[in-house]
Amino acid sequence: MFRNLQSGTIGSNAERSRQHNRKVVLGHLRSNAQLGRAELARLTGLSTQAISNIIAELEDEELILAGERQAKGRGLPAVQYAINPHGAVALGVEVRPTTVLCTLVDFLGEALASTRYELSSSTPEAVVQAVKQAADETLGTLKGKTPPVLGAGIVMPGPFGRVGLTGKAELSGWDDVNPQQLFEEALGVPVQVENDATAAAIAEQMTGMAEGLQTYCFIYFGLGLGLGIISNGLILRGAFGNAGEFGHVVVEHGGRPCSCGNKGCLETYASRLALSEFFKSRGREVKNQQDLRALLEDNDPDLEQWLSEAAGPLSQAIVMLENIFDPETIILGGAMPPELLDLLIGQMKLTEASVSVRPDRKLKRVSRGASGYMTASLGAAALIIHPTYIPSFSKIT
Repeated sequence: MFRNLQSGTIGSNAERSRQHNRKVVLGHLRSNAQLGRAELARLTGLSTQAISNIIAELEDEELILAGERQAKGRGLPAVQYAINPHGAVALGVEVRPTTVLCTLVDFLGEALASTRYELSSSTPEAVVQAVKQAADETLGTLKGKTPPVLGAGIVMPGPFGRVGLTGKAELSGWDDVNPQQLFEEALGVPVQVENDATAAAIAEQMTGMAEGLQTYCFIYFGLGLGLGIISNGLILRGAFGNAGEFGHVVVEHGGRPCSCGNKGCLETYASRLALSEFFKSRGREVKNQQDLRALLEDNDPDLEQWLSEAAGPLSQAIVMLENIFDPETIILGGAMPPELLDLLIGQMKLTEASVSVRPDRKLKRVSRGASGYMTASLGAAALIIHPTYIPSFSKIT
């Protein structure tokens, strides 16, 4: 899944490893833009005949293209091969309690189109209908010949399954539902379901602040707060896929009541939900990104007050993450305007009593992500696209 996972870059000549070898070849083509057969054989350790067979297969499927010839010494110049970005597409869908976001990406992971649907209900029936409509509309933007759809990555806020933790930031009615089966039946393509914060962390690693990093945390602002954890290049998911319920970490004993049943949860102080409740207590309403941007443009004093109150609990929780996971950095992103996240980071006062305070530190302890508002849906699409280039799709379960 990650660009810096290189454990599977050497091929095997065994027939049973054909799919593995295809991924190895595609991975080298993606990393090097274009290569000839001899170079691919050298890089992969595969025989020239094995490379020729894979090249022929990938060309036939239109996943790669033969380009110009390039001289490499004596003899006929070698044909250079490259990934065909139009050879296949994938869907990335983010399901929020009030919204569905759908992004269509090409075979290189570049966004082609996106669609947004508002939800009147977050029940499985309503969500599946909205996802189907969003997927159909997004695929409908393709002109001419439609390339194969590799699948759909669906990302949702946790927790998954029937657990003793619920709240306003989660989806309702999903406790006993198999989401993968439900979405596969509706969309008619392979589906992979993942936590939204983990998907956002994946997107940030591919093209954002986490590019080249092995160990980092991504704090995802949906309606509540989620946490994507990458440790030594592997996704930390927990025993049941529910690692990272960061919003329900208690930061103030006996503090504000949370919809999950606890008191003093981080989500009640530093989240979009907390911001909305803060403004509601002042007789004002903040619904969406446009409302938040208007507040920023007006240098709204209530917003400044909320930032000041949210920064303390979030700072406390971030230092806890540092001491537990020892990350290279902690990244903030998701459904908050980048300018607002910058202001929130600027208000933080991180204690020096942390393992992240060290003389050889190269990165900021906390930084704002670069993938933007669509980061989770882009990460969802990466769940489908990226495994075609990487032989091992690594997770800690």
